[in-house]
Amino acid sequence: MKVFRIEGGTPLQGTIEVSGAKNAALPILAATLLTPEPCVIRNVPNLSDIRLMAELLETLGANVERLDANTWKVEAKKLTPVAPYELVKQMRASICLLGPLVGRLRKAQVSFPGGCVIGPRPIDLHIKGLRKLNCEVSIEAGFVNVDASEIEGSDVFMGGRMGSTVTGTANVVMAAVLTPGITHIENAAAEPEISDLCNMLVSMGAKIEGIGGHHLIIEGVKKLHGTNHSIISDRIEAGTYLMGAAMSGGDLTVKNVPCAYIRALLDRFEDSGIDLEMGQNQIRINTEPKKLRPVDTITLPFPGFPTDLQAQMCSLMTLVDGLSIITERIYPNRFMHVPELQRMGADIAIEGNSAIIKGVESLSGAPVMASDLRASAALVIAAISAKGESWIQRIYHIERGYERIHQKLAELNIKIDRLDDSDMPASIKGLV
Repeated sequence: MKVFRIEGGTPLQGTIEVSGAKNAALPILAATLLTPEPCVIRNVPNLSDIRLMAELLETLGANVERLDANTWKVEAKKLTPVAPYELVKQMRASICLLGPLVGRLRKAQVSFPGGCVIGPRPIDLHIKGLRKLNCEVSIEAGFVNVDASEIEGSDVFMGGRMGSTVTGTANVVMAAVLTPGITHIENAAAEPEISDLCNMLVSMGAKIEGIGGHHLIIEGVKKLHGTNHSIISDRIEAGTYLMGAAMSGGDLTVKNVPCAYIRALLDRFEDSGIDLEMGQNQIRINTEPKKLRPVDTITLPFPGFPTDLQAQMCSLMTLVDGLSIITERIYPNRFMHVPELQRMGADIAIEGNSAIIKGVESLSGAPVMASDLRASAALVIAAISAKGESWIQRIYHIERGYERIHQKLAELNIKIDRLDDSDMPASIKGLV
């Protein structure tokens, strides 16, 4: 396995460009199955999750061609409705194949996705939505089986205990665009990644109203055609690098920033006293963490503060003098990064679904273990800001969601190496 070795103490300096959004690219690649005609998808981040999705599409019968590092062409003339366990188990987002298979083939057999370290993410709302469209859904031998031979438009409410579901909304939308009749999706997820999916489907001939809101109205059409679509930029990647610059006291210009999609983060920056220069699709940040004010943050569905930036905000607040409280309303167990930050000297206490952070003078480099994608990002920006050397294990997590992260950081003068775990000093191998 690969690890990062980071020598801390160098602020992020220079210019960086944000890649395409992984959370938009995965359902959009799945949506190419809705037509037998070729689809060209651009600005796709070069990530392990994307390559796995391409492999899944090929397994289902699609012809998948990589035109360049960030452009894929998919032509799905003939399909099988079965998505196997061997591939689906590697990525929870594989469940977004359910909707396009139902819409195109009127049947699907997709392996049930596995568990997740950040807490349970059930697919009950996905199933509820398909049943509302008059599909027969059963779970047998670890597979979600759908018979959609009698599918029809209907009213679907996508609310659950934790609010709306992003991937569940994507699945119902993709199933509904080829479903006879009118489908009303109430309490639909309004995340930008859902809007990007809907805009791509409209470019294929789908009829969708209310894009960007919580009420989607879909009039089913008989067929969709191919398209040429460019993925939106990644708001989570943008936020991560901005917080890394704020935490390290850097002078960083971030280009290709979806400013309209990170207003909740910019609001927290403003309250904390972070200096920002806003331009057209770019932000320059030039600040010192010691001059910042502590802020309280609550994660909420879009347009609220995203749960995918919660861990990084925890890291930032560890160096801000005073007391900050970060409350997780989406995934209450999403604090696996806290013990690792504590190993670096952070003063954090967990009370229920809140992290209470008391700012410290500095963090110290340490060997740490990444537990999930966003936790690993939090550890990377903490290691950059820490004094001394840090070794971050299980970096396959971060490479699922951040394109060329070690190269990008190296270009910003960060001392970072991507090494084999066998290169770790024997004295610290047993410490994590």
